[in-house]
Amino acid sequence: MHAGTPSHAAAELTLALLLASWRQIPGQVNSVRSGNWQAGVGRTLRGRRLGRYGYGRIAGVVAGYANAIGMDVQWWGPEEGCAQARADGRRVAKSGQAFFATSDIVSLHVRLTPATRGIVTGADLAAMADRALLVNTSRAGLIEPGALESEVRRGRVLVATDVFEQEPLPDPTHALLSQPNVLPTPHIGYVTEDEFELQFRGTFEQVNAFGWRDPVHMANPEALDR
Repeated sequence: MHAGTPSHAAAELTLALLLASWRQIPGQVNSVRSGNWQAGVGRTLRGRRLGRYGYGRIAGVVAGYANAIGMDVQWWGPEEGCAQARADGRRVAKSGQAFFATSDIVSLHVRLTPATRGIVTGADLAAMADRALLVNTSRAGLIEPGALESEVRRGRVLVATDVFEQEPLPDPTHALLSQPNVLPTPHIGYVTEDEFELQFRGTFEQVNAFGWRDPVHMANPEALDR
């Protein structure tokens, strides 16, 4: 039985990127495959502060995972989400600058709209502590154009991203693909066998129902009368 939802699939990828980057998993794997042994030293997550930028379903699922492994969670984002977080008794940062400055890991979970495009600025990224981690499994457009690439080239912070301004991104010299402090994945937030089975099963059911002249999930059922 399918037990997950798209929100859980995206949240799981966020957690996977967070863990892989923080514990240096790709580098350790490459080292072993090259005939070597341990390469560098990762860091533990327990006791670290996770900053959730956004207060939607995916952010909530990730926060639950974070709490389960002993992380401290704080929130920030658009005012409506912050207000709801406060009403729910969550810890909300005093300001955006304080949020970025005091989060060991920042993960973005905001929908991309005209109002949220570029909502994370270069100044926000510059406020992050050295060796802090930014995880983006939402949309690349949430970050001010060029700001992330500029920060990555400085080599000061870590980045794990599943989304890019151009997709696919064919240039291997691009900063988000070539810099060692970046862990990139090819927009696979919802790409799982379970999600494909769920989505395609529903599509096939609708096609078959239409063929049987008994359509389901119609947006305009009044059209049947015509």
